[in-house]
Amino acid sequence: MRQMRRRSASKEMMRMKKLEGVANTTYVPLIARIAVSKRFPEYFFDQAALDLEAKIPAGAEKGSYEYSNIASVARYYNLDGMISVFAEAHEACNVVLLGLGLETAAYRLGSALSDKDVRWFGVDLPETIAQRRAAFGEENALTLVEGDMFAMGWVGALDASRPTLLVVSGVFQYFEPEQVKDFVRSCAAAFPRGEMAFDATNEDGLKFANRFIKRTGNADALMRFFVNDAHAFADETSTTLMEERVFFEDALRLLGRRLGIVSRISMRVADKKRRTKLIRLGFPGK
Repeated sequence: MRQMRRRSASKEMMRMKKLEGVANTTYVPLIARIAVSKRFPEYFFDQAALDLEAKIPAGAEKGSYEYSNIASVARYYNLDGMISVFAEAHEACNVVLLGLGLETAAYRLGSALSDKDVRWFGVDLPETIAQRRAAFGEENALTLVEGDMFAMGWVGALDASRPTLLVVSGVFQYFEPEQVKDFVRSCAAAFPRGEMAFDATNEDGLKFANRFIKRTGNADALMRFFVNDAHAFADETSTTLMEERVFFEDALRLLGRRLGIVSRISMRVADKKRRTKLIRLGFPGK
Protein backbone atom coordinates (compact mmCIF):
# COMPACT_ATOMS: atom_id res chain seq x y z
CA MET A 1 0.00 0.00 0.00
CA ARG A 2 2.80 2.42 0.92
CA GLN A 3 4.57 1.61 -2.34
CA MET A 4 1.36 2.33 -4.30
CA ARG A 5 0.96 5.65 -2.48
CA ARG A 6 4.57 6.58 -3.24
CA ARG A 7 4.06 5.76 -6.93
CA SER A 8 0.84 7.79 -7.00
CA ALA A 9 2.53 10.74 -5.28
CA SER A 10 5.48 10.47 -7.66
CA LYS A 11 3.17 10.56 -10.71
CA GLU A 12 1.35 13.58 -9.30
CA MET A 13 4.64 15.41 -8.71
CA MET A 14 5.78 14.63 -12.27
CA ARG A 15 2.50 15.91 -13.71
CA MET A 16 2.65 19.13 -11.70
CA LYS A 17 6.29 19.66 -12.74
CA LYS A 18 5.24 19.33 -16.38
CA LEU A 19 2.38 21.77 -15.88
CA GLU A 20 4.78 24.21 -14.24
CA GLY A 21 7.11 23.81 -17.23
CA VAL A 22 4.21 24.72 -19.51
CA ALA A 23 3.47 27.73 -17.28
CA ASN A 24 7.06 28.92 -17.81
CA THR A 25 6.24 29.36 -21.52
CA THR A 26 3.28 31.67 -20.78
CA TYR A 27 4.77 34.70 -22.53
CA VAL A 28 5.97 32.89 -25.68
CA PRO A 29 2.60 32.74 -27.51
CA LEU A 30 1.67 36.23 -26.29
CA ILE A 31 4.89 37.64 -27.78
CA ALA A 32 4.07 35.88 -31.06
CA ARG A 33 0.53 37.30 -31.16
CA ILE A 34 1.89 40.80 -30.56
CA ALA A 35 4.57 40.48 -33.25
CA VAL A 36 2.18 39.16 -35.89
CA SER A 37 -0.57 41.66 -34.98
CA LYS A 38 1.91 44.46 -35.64
CA ARG A 39 3.40 43.10 -38.83
CA PHE A 40 0.57 41.14 -40.45
CA PRO A 41 -2.75 42.51 -39.10
CA GLU A 42 -4.53 41.44 -42.30
CA TYR A 43 -3.86 37.82 -41.25
CA PHE A 44 -4.24 38.02 -37.47
CA PHE A 45 -4.96 40.94 -35.17
CA ASP A 46 -5.19 40.74 -31.39
CA GLN A 47 -5.77 44.08 -29.69
CA ALA A 48 -5.94 42.50 -26.24
CA ALA A 49 -2.45 41.05 -26.74
CA LEU A 50 -1.12 44.42 -27.89
CA ASP A 51 -2.56 46.00 -24.75
CA LEU A 52 -0.40 43.66 -22.64
CA GLU A 53 2.90 44.41 -24.37
CA ALA A 54 4.15 46.75 -21.64
CA LYS A 55 3.70 44.00 -19.03
CA ILE A 56 6.00 41.47 -20.69
CA PRO A 57 9.23 40.92 -18.69
CA ALA A 58 12.46 42.05 -20.32
CA GLY A 59 14.16 39.26 -22.25
CA ALA A 60 11.03 37.11 -22.56
CA GLU A 61 11.27 37.33 -26.35
CA LYS A 62 14.55 35.34 -26.34
CA GLY A 63 14.66 32.85 -29.23
CA SER A 64 11.66 34.34 -31.02
CA TYR A 65 11.90 34.68 -34.81
CA GLU A 66 9.57 35.02 -37.80
CA TYR A 67 8.76 31.36 -38.38
CA SER A 68 8.22 30.59 -34.69
CA ASN A 69 5.88 33.58 -34.37
CA ILE A 70 3.85 32.62 -37.44
CA ALA A 71 3.67 28.99 -36.29
CA SER A 72 2.37 30.03 -32.88
CA VAL A 73 -0.20 32.43 -34.33
CA ALA A 74 -1.35 29.97 -37.02
CA ARG A 75 -2.48 27.73 -34.18
CA TYR A 76 -4.67 30.51 -32.77
CA TYR A 77 -5.90 31.54 -36.22
CA ASN A 78 -7.16 28.02 -36.94
CA LEU A 79 -8.54 27.37 -33.46
CA ASP A 80 -10.42 30.68 -33.65
CA GLY A 81 -12.03 29.35 -36.81
CA MET A 82 -13.06 26.12 -35.09
CA ILE A 83 -14.48 28.04 -32.12
CA SER A 84 -16.50 30.27 -34.44
CA VAL A 85 -17.93 27.31 -36.36
CA PHE A 86 -18.94 25.59 -33.12
CA ALA A 87 -20.52 28.70 -31.60
CA GLU A 88 -22.42 29.54 -34.79
CA ALA A 89 -23.91 26.03 -34.78
CA HIS A 90 -25.46 26.50 -31.32
CA GLU A 91 -27.66 29.22 -29.86
CA ALA A 92 -26.11 28.54 -26.44
CA CYS A 93 -22.82 26.83 -25.65
CA ASN A 94 -19.70 26.71 -23.48
CA VAL A 95 -16.18 27.35 -24.73
CA VAL A 96 -13.54 26.13 -22.29
CA LEU A 97 -9.91 27.18 -22.77
CA LEU A 98 -7.81 24.54 -21.01
CA GLY A 99 -4.29 25.68 -20.12
CA LEU A 100 -5.50 29.27 -20.40
CA GLY A 101 -2.28 31.18 -19.77
CA LEU A 102 -2.58 34.68 -21.22
CA GLU A 103 -4.87 33.57 -24.05
CA THR A 104 -7.16 36.29 -25.42
CA ALA A 105 -9.62 34.34 -27.61
CA ALA A 106 -12.61 35.55 -25.59
CA TYR A 107 -11.66 39.12 -26.54
CA ARG A 108 -10.76 38.36 -30.17
CA LEU A 109 -14.04 36.55 -30.83
CA GLY A 110 -16.42 38.10 -28.31
CA SER A 111 -17.80 40.80 -30.61
CA ALA A 112 -18.26 38.50 -33.59
CA LEU A 113 -20.20 36.01 -31.45
CA SER A 114 -22.18 38.59 -29.46
CA ASP A 115 -25.48 37.33 -30.91
CA LYS A 116 -24.87 33.90 -29.35
CA ASP A 117 -25.08 32.80 -25.71
CA VAL A 118 -21.44 31.78 -25.39
CA ARG A 119 -20.10 31.20 -21.89
CA TRP A 120 -16.32 31.38 -21.79
CA PHE A 121 -14.23 29.55 -19.18
CA GLY A 122 -10.47 29.44 -18.65
CA VAL A 123 -8.70 26.74 -16.63
CA ASP A 124 -5.10 26.86 -15.42
CA LEU A 125 -2.84 26.39 -12.40
CA PRO A 126 -3.34 28.82 -9.50
CA GLU A 127 0.01 30.55 -10.08
CA THR A 128 -0.80 31.09 -13.76
CA ILE A 129 -4.27 32.42 -12.94
CA ALA A 130 -2.62 34.82 -10.47
CA GLN A 131 -0.22 35.91 -13.22
CA ARG A 132 -3.17 36.46 -15.53
CA ARG A 133 -5.08 38.52 -12.95
CA ALA A 134 -2.02 40.71 -12.49
CA ALA A 135 -1.95 41.35 -16.24
CA PHE A 136 -5.68 41.67 -16.99
CA GLY A 137 -7.20 42.78 -13.70
CA GLU A 138 -10.81 41.73 -13.15
CA GLU A 139 -12.31 40.08 -16.22
CA ASN A 140 -15.94 39.91 -17.28
CA ALA A 141 -15.27 38.17 -20.59
CA LEU A 142 -14.70 34.75 -19.06
CA THR A 143 -14.84 32.76 -15.82
CA LEU A 144 -11.45 31.74 -14.42
CA VAL A 145 -11.11 28.32 -12.81
CA GLU A 146 -7.99 27.37 -10.86
CA GLY A 147 -6.69 23.82 -10.88
CA ASP A 148 -4.89 20.99 -12.65
CA MET A 149 -6.89 20.39 -15.83
CA PHE A 150 -6.05 16.67 -15.74
CA ALA A 151 -7.66 16.31 -12.31
CA MET A 152 -11.06 17.19 -13.86
CA GLY A 153 -12.21 19.26 -10.85
CA TRP A 154 -12.98 22.17 -13.20
CA VAL A 155 -15.91 20.28 -14.74
CA GLY A 156 -18.06 21.22 -11.75
CA ALA A 157 -17.68 24.93 -12.55
CA LEU A 158 -19.84 24.76 -15.67
CA ASP A 159 -23.06 23.27 -17.00
CA ALA A 160 -21.84 20.14 -18.76
CA SER A 161 -25.25 19.53 -20.32
CA ARG A 162 -24.75 22.49 -22.68
CA PRO A 163 -22.93 21.97 -25.98
CA THR A 164 -19.30 22.43 -24.95
CA LEU A 165 -16.13 22.96 -26.95
CA LEU A 166 -12.91 22.20 -25.09
CA VAL A 167 -9.94 24.04 -26.59
CA VAL A 168 -6.49 22.75 -25.67
CA SER A 169 -3.87 25.00 -27.23
CA GLY A 170 -0.18 24.25 -26.85
CA VAL A 171 -0.60 21.96 -23.83
CA PHE A 172 -0.87 18.28 -24.78
CA GLN A 173 2.60 18.17 -26.32
CA TYR A 174 4.22 18.32 -22.88
CA PHE A 175 2.55 15.13 -21.59
CA GLU A 176 2.85 11.42 -22.24
CA PRO A 177 0.58 10.03 -24.99
CA GLU A 178 -1.32 7.65 -22.71
CA GLN A 179 -2.01 10.43 -20.22
CA VAL A 180 -3.47 12.57 -23.00
CA LYS A 181 -5.62 9.72 -24.28
CA ASP A 182 -6.97 9.05 -20.78
CA PHE A 183 -7.78 12.74 -20.43
CA VAL A 184 -9.66 12.84 -23.74
CA ARG A 185 -11.70 9.81 -22.67
CA SER A 186 -12.52 11.48 -19.33
CA CYS A 187 -13.65 14.64 -21.10
CA ALA A 188 -15.81 12.63 -23.50
CA ALA A 189 -17.53 10.98 -20.55
CA ALA A 190 -18.09 14.34 -18.81
CA PHE A 191 -19.47 16.21 -21.85
CA PRO A 192 -22.04 14.18 -23.81
CA ARG A 193 -22.64 17.14 -26.13
CA GLY A 194 -19.00 18.06 -26.38
CA GLU A 195 -16.16 18.46 -28.81
CA MET A 196 -12.44 19.02 -28.35
CA ALA A 197 -10.10 21.06 -30.56
CA PHE A 198 -6.35 20.87 -30.07
CA ASP A 199 -3.05 21.26 -31.87
CA ALA A 200 -0.54 18.50 -32.35
CA THR A 201 2.65 17.67 -34.17
CA ASN A 202 3.72 14.43 -35.75
CA GLU A 203 6.88 12.71 -34.56
CA ASP A 204 9.13 14.68 -36.93
CA GLY A 205 7.47 17.94 -35.91
CA LEU A 206 8.08 17.10 -32.27
CA LYS A 207 11.82 16.92 -32.82
CA PHE A 208 11.80 20.24 -34.67
CA ALA A 209 9.74 21.95 -31.94
CA ASN A 210 12.02 20.72 -29.17
CA ARG A 211 15.00 22.33 -30.86
CA PHE A 212 13.16 25.68 -30.72
CA ILE A 213 12.16 25.18 -27.07
CA LYS A 214 15.78 24.62 -26.09
CA ARG A 215 16.69 27.88 -27.83
CA THR A 216 14.17 29.77 -25.68
CA GLY A 217 15.72 28.38 -22.49
CA ASN A 218 12.64 26.37 -21.45
CA ALA A 219 14.29 22.97 -21.00
CA ASP A 220 11.58 21.94 -18.49
CA ALA A 221 8.97 22.19 -21.25
CA LEU A 222 10.26 19.71 -23.82
CA MET A 223 7.48 18.03 -25.79
CA ARG A 224 6.45 14.36 -25.62
CA PHE A 225 3.03 13.94 -27.21
CA PHE A 226 2.54 13.62 -30.96
CA VAL A 227 -0.12 12.38 -33.38
CA ASN A 228 1.00 10.70 -36.57
CA ASP A 229 -2.48 9.45 -37.52
CA ALA A 230 -5.51 11.48 -36.39
CA HIS A 231 -7.96 8.74 -37.39
CA ALA A 232 -6.09 6.21 -35.24
CA PHE A 233 -6.00 8.67 -32.33
CA ALA A 234 -9.77 9.13 -32.56
CA ASP A 235 -10.26 5.35 -32.59
CA GLU A 236 -7.97 4.93 -29.57
CA THR A 237 -9.97 7.51 -27.58
CA SER A 238 -13.41 6.30 -28.75
CA THR A 239 -14.14 9.69 -30.32
CA THR A 240 -15.02 10.84 -33.84
CA LEU A 241 -12.56 12.74 -36.01
CA MET A 242 -14.58 15.74 -37.20
CA GLU A 243 -11.80 17.80 -38.74
CA GLU A 244 -8.06 17.80 -39.32
CA ARG A 245 -6.27 20.73 -40.91
CA VAL A 246 -2.70 21.86 -41.45
CA PHE A 247 -1.38 25.10 -39.96
CA PHE A 248 -0.21 27.35 -42.74
CA GLU A 249 -2.49 27.18 -45.79
CA ASP A 250 -4.19 30.54 -45.16
CA ALA A 251 -1.03 32.25 -43.92
CA LEU A 252 0.84 31.33 -47.09
CA ARG A 253 -2.05 32.45 -49.28
CA LEU A 254 -2.59 35.78 -47.52
CA LEU A 255 1.01 36.77 -46.79
CA GLY A 256 2.96 35.19 -49.64
CA ARG A 257 6.30 36.88 -50.32
CA ARG A 258 5.93 39.28 -47.42
CA LEU A 259 7.28 36.37 -45.41
CA GLY A 260 10.98 35.58 -45.55
CA ILE A 261 12.02 32.75 -47.82
CA VAL A 262 13.16 30.58 -44.89
CA SER A 263 9.75 30.96 -43.25
CA ARG A 264 7.90 30.18 -46.49
CA ILE A 265 9.94 27.05 -47.11
CA SER A 266 9.53 25.90 -43.50
CA MET A 267 5.77 26.46 -43.64
CA ARG A 268 5.35 24.59 -46.93
CA VAL A 269 7.42 21.67 -45.68
CA ALA A 270 5.48 21.56 -42.40
CA ASP A 271 2.15 21.44 -44.23
CA LYS A 272 3.30 18.97 -46.87
CA LYS A 273 4.68 16.57 -44.24
CA ARG A 274 1.79 17.34 -41.85
CA ARG A 275 4.26 18.16 -39.09
CA THR A 276 1.77 20.49 -37.42
CA LYS A 277 -1.98 20.07 -37.42
CA LEU A 278 -5.24 21.03 -35.75
CA ILE A 279 -7.58 18.21 -34.73
CA ARG A 280 -11.26 18.46 -33.79
CA LEU A 281 -12.90 15.48 -32.11
CA GLY A 282 -16.57 14.80 -31.42
CA PHE A 283 -17.52 12.96 -28.26
CA PRO A 284 -19.64 9.77 -28.44
CA GLY A 285 -22.81 11.26 -26.93
CA LYS A 286 -22.89 14.04 -29.50
